[in-house]
Amino acid sequence: MFARIIAFVFVAATLVAPAQSRRSLLDSDPDVIYLEEHVDKPIELMIIKDAPIFGDKEGKRRLGEVKAEQKVFLQAMTDKAYRVSAKTGGNKVTGWVAPWAFASKDPKFVENLKKLYTRQMEVSALIEEGRPAIGMTVDEVSKALGKPTKTTARQTEKGRTGIWEFIAYEEISHYNYVRDPLTGRTFRQLSHVTREERGKIVVEFENEVVTAIEETETNDGGGVKIIVPPIIFGW
Repeated sequence: MFARIIAFVFVAATLVAPAQSRRSLLDSDPDVIYLEEHVDKPIELMIIKDAPIFGDKEGKRRLGEVKAEQKVFLQAMTDKAYRVSAKTGGNKVTGWVAPWAFASKDPKFVENLKKLYTRQMEVSALIEEGRPAIGMTVDEVSKALGKPTKTTARQTEKGRTGIWEFIAYEEISHYNYVRDPLTGRTFRQLSHVTREERGKIVVEFENEVVTAIEETETNDGGGVKIIVPPIIFGW
């Protein structure tokens, strides 16, 4: 018999963990975008100015000052701060730093990261509501609607296209009215149950991004939603 012990340790300054580090409780923050979930490769930034680093995204708990001329990888972000692991002197510290302290190969990296943040906040809300949108990726649609009822795919020289169908069914109970020969009373008796289609959503993809949505029944909250497609960075 094996016992499992789960320990939660809180520290004022978070030292950099090994490569197989455990994700912290911060990762449940709905206002934070965690880059490993949304980009194919790590985003590398250069710290060009000494800057304060904080243990919280609001900038209330200062951990020290990161030094300029060091490369870091962006771990997470809000609309006002970036979470990185950087040298403050002797140690590496994980915390939040203002965007003005960074530079990148992509001259529009601040603008593009803001677009990424805005998009992912919108996507997260749609997934929570169980709604697909034009501009979503196939993975995001899966998170919003689950496994499709039917799929078709086509590969051409221009790329890959596909169609996913999500069919919602409803069980309908059917009854017969039967008369009791002893009492003469009429009562309702279950005859059978049928599974009938209640609504259908058809999602069309082109190169893993949604290009069209067809609904046979309008969901609560309005019609088809359109969002910004995945952001492409210049690095």
